[in-house]
Amino acid sequence: MSLTRATLTLLAGSALAQAIPLLLGPWIARLYTPAEYGQFSLVWTVASNLAVVGCARYEFALALEREARGAAALLALCLRVLLAVTAASVLVGAAWVGWGALPLAASLPVAVMAAAASQALGQWAARAGQFAALAWGRVVQWGGGSVAQVGFGLAQDGPWGLMAGATLGAAAAAALQARPAPAGGWRGLFARQPLREMARRHRDFPLLNTPHAFAGALQDTLALALLTLWLGAPAAGAWALALRYLKAPASLVGGSLSQALYPRLTQAASLAEGRALVRRNLLLLAALALPLMLLLLALGPWLFAAVFGPEWRAAGELARSLAPYVALHFVASPLSVVMMAWGAQAWGLKLALVGQVLFVAGLLPGLQLGGLAGAGWGVSAAMLLYFGYFFWALWTWE
Repeated sequence: MSLTRATLTLLAGSALAQAIPLLLGPWIARLYTPAEYGQFSLVWTVASNLAVVGCARYEFALALEREARGAAALLALCLRVLLAVTAASVLVGAAWVGWGALPLAASLPVAVMAAAASQALGQWAARAGQFAALAWGRVVQWGGGSVAQVGFGLAQDGPWGLMAGATLGAAAAAALQARPAPAGGWRGLFARQPLREMARRHRDFPLLNTPHAFAGALQDTLALALLTLWLGAPAAGAWALALRYLKAPASLVGGSLSQALYPRLTQAASLAEGRALVRRNLLLLAALALPLMLLLLALGPWLFAAVFGPEWRAAGELARSLAPYVALHFVASPLSVVMMAWGAQAWGLKLALVGQVLFVAGLLPGLQLGGLAGAGWGVSAAMLLYFGYFFWALWTWE
């Protein structure tokens, strides 16, 4: 399947997957309070942070395995790592509950397993060119998860309903994306296999890409934790709702483009060909991001109050202050796979750590000086430096 057709297939699935939660969002915002949304968001963000590295990023090496048996062995390695990470998350969840914190943290291990399995099997489907299955998996994960959250909200299940809906959606997506069956069948993945050589061959992914991915996801976790400690769960809920909607375009376009772009970059005949492909996509993404930023700057508070209700106006003020950051993130998100394709994961890790420091350096003083909206302006100012350098480096890559 061509890059254009693959991207359009994933884009169609992502559009539906994002449209359903976006349409149901105002209803969900009225079924759950900002405090309940904040409690769910904190636990789900921690689960997502762990799920990002649930397979030690070995799943992203699946595209590099040409032979069916090699790919099956690598998938078996992914599943074994996932079981170990899930076991570790049981301890994290138990400690969280034991410290007298959120009882909702007891659901952490199940959420980690579902989200990580969905991510790994999504890469498995992409490697096999099963883009239709991948697209439907997204619809079920995000759209189906939101439908479930509405159902649990009508039953007045509180933050547990939000958590259950998101987890069920991820688990169902994993099941849909489990195609085709690996060489030797699914049972064969759990048979005793010599996986040490496979782990060594792709060791750059756990050694370099895992801390990079974890650091990137840690931004959301740190932000919600700091907001909860500083301003309380309602402010964390406003942050989570705002970013869910602000990052939806990046998930829609960026997720589809990156999964189609990554195999093309690995197959490019030369660096010059790959760099030209990156430049074209960077310009296209920038042209799409600019109108989004202008809209949020002009109408952010009014839009959130009108759509979600007056109690969510603070999320709109935050949306306005985060508009520059959101536009930059929209452009950068699908280009993150470039570093894996170009063997630049060590450089990417160093840059991600710098970005992490800049994010917190913008968030904390903004939070102290201007509350929730001030945190947004601080993040936007700090991340302008980070993303500016990232784009320049990709444009001039040698």
